[in-house]
Amino acid sequence: SVPRCYLNKQLATMRVLKGEPAELSCTVSRDNVTGTWFKDGLKLTSMDGVVFEKKGLVHKLIINKAEDIHAGKYRFEGGDVKTEASIFVEDPPQVDKVLLKNLTSVPTVAKAGEGVKLRIPFEGRGPIRAAWLKDRMELGDDSRIRVDKTDTCTTLSISSCDRRDCGDYKVRLKNDSGVLEINLKLMVIDKPQPPAGPIKIVESSANNITIQWKPPKDDGGKPVQRYLVERQQVGRNDWETLGETPRSCTSFTTNKVEEEMSYYFRVRATNAEGVSDALESGEVKAAGKGSPGAPDRPEIISASRDTITISWKAPCKTGTSQIMGYIVQKRKKGTVTWLPVTNVPVKDKKLKVTGLKKGVQYEFRVAAVNAAGTGQPSDPSEPAFARDPTKSPGQVQDLKVSSSDSTSVTLTWNKPEVQDGNDVKGYEVEMRPCNSLSWTKCFTLPAGSTSCRVQGLQAREKVFLRVRALGDGGPGEATELEACAGAAAAALVSPRFLIDDTVKSFLLIKAGDPIRVKIPFEGSPEPVVTWLKDGLPLPGRAAVSTEEGSSQLLLRAAELGDSGTYTVELGDGLGKKETFSFQVQITDVPQPPGAIRLEENVPNTVTVTWEPSASEQWEKNLYYTVLKRESQKGLWHVLGDLIYNNKFTFTRVVPGRDYYFRVVAKNDLGASDPSETVQPWRIWKKKAEFQVKAQKYRGVNQNQPPRFLVPLKCHVVVTGSECHMSCAVGGHPPPKVTWYKDSRDLSRDPNYFCTNDFGVCSLVVLGVTKQDEGEYMVEASNEVGRAFSKAFLAIKGNC
Repeated sequence: SVPRCYLNKQLATMRVLKGEPAELSCTVSRDNVTGTWFKDGLKLTSMDGVVFEKKGLVHKLIINKAEDIHAGKYRFEGGDVKTEASIFVEDPPQVDKVLLKNLTSVPTVAKAGEGVKLRIPFEGRGPIRAAWLKDRMELGDDSRIRVDKTDTCTTLSISSCDRRDCGDYKVRLKNDSGVLEINLKLMVIDKPQPPAGPIKIVESSANNITIQWKPPKDDGGKPVQRYLVERQQVGRNDWETLGETPRSCTSFTTNKVEEEMSYYFRVRATNAEGVSDALESGEVKAAGKGSPGAPDRPEIISASRDTITISWKAPCKTGTSQIMGYIVQKRKKGTVTWLPVTNVPVKDKKLKVTGLKKGVQYEFRVAAVNAAGTGQPSDPSEPAFARDPTKSPGQVQDLKVSSSDSTSVTLTWNKPEVQDGNDVKGYEVEMRPCNSLSWTKCFTLPAGSTSCRVQGLQAREKVFLRVRALGDGGPGEATELEACAGAAAAALVSPRFLIDDTVKSFLLIKAGDPIRVKIPFEGSPEPVVTWLKDGLPLPGRAAVSTEEGSSQLLLRAAELGDSGTYTVELGDGLGKKETFSFQVQITDVPQPPGAIRLEENVPNTVTVTWEPSASEQWEKNLYYTVLKRESQKGLWHVLGDLIYNNKFTFTRVVPGRDYYFRVVAKNDLGASDPSETVQPWRIWKKKAEFQVKAQKYRGVNQNQPPRFLVPLKCHVVVTGSECHMSCAVGGHPPPKVTWYKDSRDLSRDPNYFCTNDFGVCSLVVLGVTKQDEGEYMVEASNEVGRAFSKAFLAIKGNC
């Protein structure tokens, strides 16, 4: 007997990029086996771009350059063996490599006020969704910005760009085969902003004035080249150019001044794009030769609802005569104009300013007066509100040593009890040794901090520490304790969690990514930490590490079964426990939708409904895509996308055609396996009724052999379209019509649709491919004879 043939290696399903080579191979146990290849149930004899190869026991199907036509299910039969696999041709979005390099390697530069168009042509299987993002936010149409998309390109247009349009942009192209992200940089250049102020008067004397400023916060995208300095004498309208300084110099000294004369100064920054707006100074007075210098800035002593008391010191430079008094000026914060407080100089160096408006913030400055005149004014005081003094905050609560080592002590406390008008602005921490009564300031902390670590202590050193709250009304009463490095001040600290904004109560994690959660806590002695999942011990894959003050859970590769409620327990060994729980949800590409149902609720339409994907329970951003094809070998076409329910109605149904439907669930991570209809959907075509008046023939014998009244014509069609061939046949009895392609009978082939309406014969080829090219023949036969008509169908690519 002949030994049986066995399959040593079967075909394997593969995914291949469009345009790349693909190869299916299998190995049989006998080398005298002649194999046959099938695609989508049809025997393959020849196919463009496909080569069949046999080397010994190995049978191969080689595709030199994969195209959409090559996608499908392939089967190999030989001897006693049969094996099958599928080839999926992926066609993700692509952009020309040279264009992509030019776009990503060099920033796009535009001038302020000009329009910008960024155009990205792309290729790939449609539909392709295109989105433009800036700073992780998707851009939409507004008065300046417009996003356009066609089937082959996407364009971002900015009608009049400015500096705020600078930054990193991202173009995201996405279809069913993948995602392409392109990072672009747009640079908008403009004239610089004004120099940063205010203008500071470094020196003012009878001979010269020196001013100083800061570089502009935004140089307009081009480096500042120089600064232009101008001056205007008070009481005049014209500005005089004094000179310019290089970019590295932000100060200027002019000796073109007159004694006791007042001036305004302004400074402009210049770059290659132009000159900025001006930064202007307040009034600057050139001192007389014997005038006194400027005092230090005044200090705020006290304030009430309509008075503020200030004090100041005499200037170091008194001039050529004794100081006779001081001119005091005030202004509201945010304004430019200084107003005199008194009409005559003040002899004392302290003044209670009255007649102020309650709740308004004021600034003050002072200028000394002697026999030579009034000197240069001081810098403004710190702003102060005209309002009644507020109460100082209360004592901090629960001050304690949370931990210590040989060289440091860590303090924690709670905020004081809140009372009207004594909001906490910060905290002050002080320390003194046991053998000293002098306190030393350690820290000044913001209001949000309620802990600090005092370092630099000696082992077992005892110190006193105190903390007081700071407010608008001054420091509050201090809370004090004794601490020792290396030991906690309290003998026992109950376990508790130190939960802040970094600890989340809900985590959404992609399957395969790690789960890493760190929970901080405190307790003395060290509490016993226990982790649970849904009330049970953690799985064996979980790793828990606990060190002083925190415990961490680690799962290196999350699985869907890791979703659930995780609980951390802190035990003090005496039966008391503290617990903290959080939810973990593991997400992945969606599970496929359920069974599909088809209904004709409205004539000539089909309503597609399906059972929801199981992933709807945890995936908020899940949606569906509905596809159809019109034959078992045709291509899938998208009917609807971004569908957030479980129903879709297709209205463009052609009676007499077979339709297959597919539904895919999608989220941000990808697409599920499809759910498909098994049986085709068809709306039967109602044939029109014809009344035919039979011809009267003379003679006894009315039989006539078949003849073609209208013969077949040759056709040239594009790949993917439909081809309609028709002819007209006469004869009596009515002849039987049979269609052939390359001598193969097409009567039972489901990919061809044949009709014969009273002698008018038609053949419809659905979804034409390159395999449909060839010679087609119609045979008409009856008992008297037969007749033939032939035509050639040529296929050209879809350009």
